Amino acid sequence: MANSVPESYLDLVTNKKVFAHLATLMPDGSPQVTPVWFDLEGDRIRVNSAKGRQKDRNMRRDPRVSICLMDPENPYRYVELRGRVVEITEEGADAHIDSLGFKYLDAESYPFRKKDEIRVIYKIEIEHAQGLR
Repeated sequence: MANSVPESYLDLVTNKKVFAHLATLMPDGSPQVTPVWFDLEGDRIRVNSAKGRQKDRNMRRDPRVSICLMDPENPYRYVELRGRVVEITEEGADAHIDSLGFKYLDAESYPFRKKDEIRVIYKIEIEHAQGLR
């Protein structure tokens, strides 16, 4: 059953430059955590990465993920969002990373793009949310 970001934490996904800590599962079941940029599309969290990176391989193999968002103004306030990657697409991924570059860096386009990398969007459906105020 899909959930959404609790209303009391919406400011962390809409109004602040918050980094998400994305946890994926390695082939042996151990966790792998990466800080990522993100945004919200409807009730789904969207993250962007390059095809072939460890988190890309992990999410393609096992869609279960967890994301933690910590309030940069109060590190004791956070929300954990657990769910599944329900869509992986290259369509619109270049424009998406550029929009995230603007959100996080005020840059016109993503400045860290590597030659020949293929950008990918991962859409995460939230199944469980809990936080600490």
